[in-house]
Amino acid sequence: MENGVKKIKIAVNGGIGFGAKLNARQLLMISKYMNEDEELELTTFQQLYLEIPEDKKEEIIEELQSVGLVCYPVGNFVKSLRTCNFCKGEEEEGMPVAKELNRRIAGIAVPFTLKVAYTGCPIGCGEPMLSDIGVMKIRDHYNLYVGGKAKGKDAEVGSLIMENLTPEELYDTVEKIIAVYSQMGKKREAFYKFIKRIGKDQLISSL
Repeated sequence: MENGVKKIKIAVNGGIGFGAKLNARQLLMISKYMNEDEELELTTFQQLYLEIPEDKKEEIIEELQSVGLVCYPVGNFVKSLRTCNFCKGEEEEGMPVAKELNRRIAGIAVPFTLKVAYTGCPIGCGEPMLSDIGVMKIRDHYNLYVGGKAKGKDAEVGSLIMENLTPEELYDTVEKIIAVYSQMGKKREAFYKFIKRIGKDQLISSL
């Protein structure tokens, strides 16, 4: 609460493209809603957290979007897709598929913050095998991993559960995984713990 004005936190980024980048217009627009002594938090989800007046949320988001920024809710939601830099090109590494997957899943409410990562080739720059749900493009199809954990002494890579998916099969499967987690996950139960509790076989059979 600042001068009687209630503020809320939103997440913004430049969308999915060739690397996590912002242009001058976008930076100027973000700074418009910051005080001189405020700091901007950059998260591991390739997002910036920005506090805005709650009563002006819709018009501010519209203004941010007008310069190409993408806005997401903060909290227990599916985070925007973490991606590689698409170093070999938009079509070859599947940027349209990454954009469509992000459009379908980012911002869905879940029991606990859910990180989904995408990489356009087996090098894995987007860290899909260390994310809750990971997508790796192999030639013209997609492999799907679940249950990765990047932090802590019990960190581990995710398990491959499906191979050679078409884009439509990928969208459908990821959406179903998120739906199963939303329905069966306990409150604030991290996804990797959820996978360990129900088992990969039960997850697959539920899809």
